[in-house]
Amino acid sequence: MEERIATVVKNAGSHYLLSELPAWEPFPAVLRGKVRLQKSSATNPVAVGDQVKYSDGVITEILPRRNYVIRKSTNLSRQAHIIAANLDQAVIAVSLYFPEIKLPFLDRILLTCEVYKIPALIALNKVDLYRGEAPEAVDEFRRIYEGAGYKVIETSCKTGEGIDELRKACSGKLSLFSGESGVGKSSLIKAIDPSLAPKIGQISLAHLQGKHTTSLYEMYKAADGYLIDSPGLRGFGLVDLEKEEIAKYFPEMLRVADECRFVPCTHTHEPGCAVKAAVEAGTISAERYNSYLGMLEEDGKFRKSF
Repeated sequence: MEERIATVVKNAGSHYLLSELPAWEPFPAVLRGKVRLQKSSATNPVAVGDQVKYSDGVITEILPRRNYVIRKSTNLSRQAHIIAANLDQAVIAVSLYFPEIKLPFLDRILLTCEVYKIPALIALNKVDLYRGEAPEAVDEFRRIYEGAGYKVIETSCKTGEGIDELRKACSGKLSLFSGESGVGKSSLIKAIDPSLAPKIGQISLAHLQGKHTTSLYEMYKAADGYLIDSPGLRGFGLVDLEKEEIAKYFPEMLRVADECRFVPCTHTHEPGCAVKAAVEAGTISAERYNSYLGMLEEDGKFRKSF
């Protein structure tokens, strides 16, 4: 049969669903053995969002990706996992509490988006739970991340706050929804389009962490865009990034790095460092700077995971 091109819209292990976007008519396919064995350190040779060639229900070729989000496996192996490919943007869902936010974890995801040139926005979810109790925490979060250059949308699936704005931000785009377990990624997708049925989990009261409910990567057609639901992350190791490169992917540091007295500058101990001066002046947040220092202290290839 003639080979055709389609997009992977669901990854279920060794089986996939494809659709010839923009048409939304998913159909099953399997991966031909020799494609699976092509040289790659990734645990998954095919990711949701990949464009592939297929014939008679068999994927015969994976076409080049324009971008992707990848993370190191949770152990210390050399393997990595491609979360999604060919994205227009990433929506990073976070909550300040229930579960409590880990800023270094968020910073790792944002840095990975910067590395692979994927625009990112942050959905600060569940604001109905804590804005009344800790409004200063919401303001401080916005100060940190809007100051770094990221758009922050306050959302609540319970009250509907921010959902229209988030829906508009995803219009006409292929958006990956990612973040820690329990922050409400699947609930946000369902709020954007109530006709969708992503799996929605509950918080474990014993540990105030999310229970993994999305075990597969799946794309949904929503209005005039596409949304990818991904499993909740509890680890996000960075892939093949040298220490000297890290500061380039903190936008707020990059803006002032040319003013450093010495080039290159690690922004740690050098005199006349513009980044350290900006931290002291409060124009670069201490929290983001501490995330940067934490990354520097780890293995040179960042094979650790949170």
